[in-house]
Amino acid sequence: MNSSASTAVNGGVSFWYADDGLPAVREPLTGDASADVVIVGGGYTGLWTAYYLKKAAPFLRITVLEQKFCGYGASGRNGGWLYNGIAGRDRYARLHGHEAAVRLQKAMNDTVAEVVAAARAEGIDADIEQGGVLEVATTPAQLARLKAFHAQELAYGETDRELYGARETAERIRVADAVGSTWTPHGARLHPVKLVKGLAAAVEALGVTIHESTPVTEIRPKHAVTPYGTVRAPYVLRCTEGFTAALKGQRRTWLPMNSSMIATEPLTGEQWAAIGWAGRETLGDMAHAYMYAQRTADGRIALGGRGVPYRFGSRTDNDGRTQEATVAALREVLTRFFPSLAGVRIEHAWSGVLGVPRDWCATVTLDRSTGLGWAGGYVGSGVATANLAARTLRDLVRQDSGQGGRTELTELPWVGHRVRKWEPEPLRWLGVQGMYATYRAADRRERRHPDTRSSRLARLADRVAGRH
Repeated sequence: MNSSASTAVNGGVSFWYADDGLPAVREPLTGDASADVVIVGGGYTGLWTAYYLKKAAPFLRITVLEQKFCGYGASGRNGGWLYNGIAGRDRYARLHGHEAAVRLQKAMNDTVAEVVAAARAEGIDADIEQGGVLEVATTPAQLARLKAFHAQELAYGETDRELYGARETAERIRVADAVGSTWTPHGARLHPVKLVKGLAAAVEALGVTIHESTPVTEIRPKHAVTPYGTVRAPYVLRCTEGFTAALKGQRRTWLPMNSSMIATEPLTGEQWAAIGWAGRETLGDMAHAYMYAQRTADGRIALGGRGVPYRFGSRTDNDGRTQEATVAALREVLTRFFPSLAGVRIEHAWSGVLGVPRDWCATVTLDRSTGLGWAGGYVGSGVATANLAARTLRDLVRQDSGQGGRTELTELPWVGHRVRKWEPEPLRWLGVQGMYATYRAADRRERRHPDTRSSRLARLADRVAGRH
């Protein structure tokens, strides 16, 4: 087989769109308009917010504005990990107490089941397979981190999580050199584009207006400004995640971090027999520069990790094209995990951006003095977190408008969290490039020099990043 990265389709938004087809683009905004709620961004956060708001209050006039087409950003490019991880939980525990963070974690556990149930209720076939999440360790240092991570998850109330040794890990997925793993049932594999397309159709069927090819250039109280007109509404909700920096005044709010993926050709039955993976778990590891993967419904491996982590000036790419060096690096991860796949062909490569706040904490907020709301900063855990954020935005809007009161969701510790902006350039470019170069160096050192202690380089990078 030809294993050259140059034979792969590179970009074109993502493999998921190559597999399921690009959507027919909806009509753009054609002039000034009004609504009760205007939502900026047609990804998971914006669409779920429209969905839950319209279900709760069918009389609301809701408009979604999307710069390209629904799912063009991270919602159509991610790894298809529907799982219970949430960015910032440990910081919220320090700020609000352990029990507050336990409530947040329980809400995330429940969110996985909520997405599955909502997709089923709307007849959305998104190739969902509830195999849980398996995270593996392949070095002594990774194993030490994995055991600490497993114990921490138990302390946050996840009593159904399981810890495996090398033999039990291999019974699930035969990852080369795996010395242990941890598994949670609160996870599922899915096809990101099938979910976002189905969700957009469900939202429209409820009576929500969606305008695509309509970039919002500025958000201010009661106004969402586009080149084609301004939509006025009492509530303007920013759901732009990794594309937030393009909005006026938001360049340093959330850093658009790049993540890249590859998809193999469909594997043969013999190749799958050698690997295992019969449970269709999503697969991750405990490296500092970590990987994430899934077994797709059509029998491929889709695998991702950080490539070029950040573009100067918070720029974002258009079509997801990925550097050949990144494709080669992801192939190296694939074959290190599964040496028997050394000859497998890579058929697609792509990249996308995710939103990273300065303190690495996901947030959801409604400013009751202005009617401006936002959710995001998921740091790569957005497939499920977006759903929880959307239901929380629903409750906050209903509370503010007098349609509802406080709920369990509005009292979660991530609501209303504020954080300082990222440093100006070139400091943030230098910081992010240096951080990920250091993480990769730490991983290489841990592979070369087996030791149960994590590399000091990684601890240094954590401090620079502000992650701890």
